Amino acid sequence: MIRELTRRRLVALLGAAAALPLAARAQQPAVPTIGYLGAESPTRFASRLQAFREGLRTTGYRESENVTIEYRWAEGHNDRLPALAAELARREAAVIAAPGSVTSALAAKAATSTIPIVFEMGADPVAIGVVDSLSRPSRNITGVTSLNAEVAPKRLELLHELIPTASHLGLLVNPTNPQNAAVTTRDLQAAARKLGVELHVMQASTEGEFEDVFAALARLQAPLVIANETFFANRSEQLAAVALRHSLPAAHQSREFAVAGGLLGYGGCVAESHRQAGVYVGSILHGEKPADLPVQQVTKVEMFVNLRTAKAFGLDVPLSFLGRADEVFE
Repeated sequence: MIRELTRRRLVALLGAAAALPLAARAQQPAVPTIGYLGAESPTRFASRLQAFREGLRTTGYRESENVTIEYRWAEGHNDRLPALAAELARREAAVIAAPGSVTSALAAKAATSTIPIVFEMGADPVAIGVVDSLSRPSRNITGVTSLNAEVAPKRLELLHELIPTASHLGLLVNPTNPQNAAVTTRDLQAAARKLGVELHVMQASTEGEFEDVFAALARLQAPLVIANETFFANRSEQLAAVALRHSLPAAHQSREFAVAGGLLGYGGCVAESHRQAGVYVGSILHGEKPADLPVQQVTKVEMFVNLRTAKAFGLDVPLSFLGRADEVFE
């Protein structure tokens, strides 16, 4: 009898010991998954990804430690985004991040009305139709803007200030991002009318089309403003190289464009807006609702001038203009 009781106690103890790891695992919180919808490739988005992860870390989340990120990349093909967004929605990610692209944000919004979405874009999200209001974005979507859309007319004004004799100016838009192209065209046409110049709207959605666009504008002697758009933003070096080949003064949003030889870079601070997008994603993982998080506007604007390019084009840049630049490349 004593031996039977001892055996039963031993079996019970072994059973309890075997159950402990299962119980411990059951008490551990599940690791949330973020769906990351990228319009480009991880290589082209490297600096933006770094800023996004930094923002996420400030909320206590670190990739591969206590949060998983599933990436879907369109590799510069906007037509792939709806299917990629739908795939992330089927995976039931805790949050979908759609940074750096109007088309990514619209694809994510179309894919789900329940999963929280955080966008980052340079365009006006109200004008584009992503949210109804900046202060009360409503339902399941909120995000960050970097003011690049708002400063696009200023980019045109600055270019004309450098070349006041120009009676023609060019605008380059991406036709596969129609909402962004329409808003940018409208705003810059209004700015061109105020300056008394004619605006020529050109289109390109592949690198192979750059050459013809720049050649046509060079013949018109029309300095170029490049629209704030993800495809263009990630091809700053190629755009600057084509501009140099055709001796065409051009203005774009980024520092990288001016570093690569483009005349003028002017736009919102993209690194800060991506960092803030990461902060918002972490806040939602902590229980915040998108509808309670107003769209953040990163107000920092930067200007970069390549003085070496200006001299090569025979342009005299006033000291007053250079004094307003954040950085001048000589």
